[in-house]
Amino acid sequence: MQQLELGRTYADGEFVFREGDRGDAMYVIQFGKIRIVKRTAANEVTLATLGPGEILGEMSLFDQHERSASAVAVGEARVLTVDRRKFFASMSHDPTLAFKILCSMSARIRQLNQQVTQHHCPDL
Repeated sequence: MQQLELGRTYADGEFVFREGDRGDAMYVIQFGKIRIVKRTAANEVTLATLGPGEILGEMSLFDQHERSASAVAVGEARVLTVDRRKFFASMSHDPTLAFKILCSMSARIRQLNQQVTQHHCPDL
């Protein structure tokens, strides 16, 4: 782990956050990849693998619930942390930031809908 001026570098397999953690920040991947994983009764499921420029953990900025999944580095990855206060201050100067987050969340919901439909309704 190395603290840098514009983010933090995570080693392969290191958690950015864990499922169940209290969330008060979102993250932006500067380089590398982050795998989003969810525990189930039987195993661990990869929900997504995100790369540079993508955001993660953004739900906690809005709902203040525990993390719904874990985020773990795949290889070395550098990630910028944006806490709630910094996010809302930035949003007042650049409202397009909120739009970008909504677009990202919408794309993920569409992808999950497609995965659920393919898994449960293979004939569709």
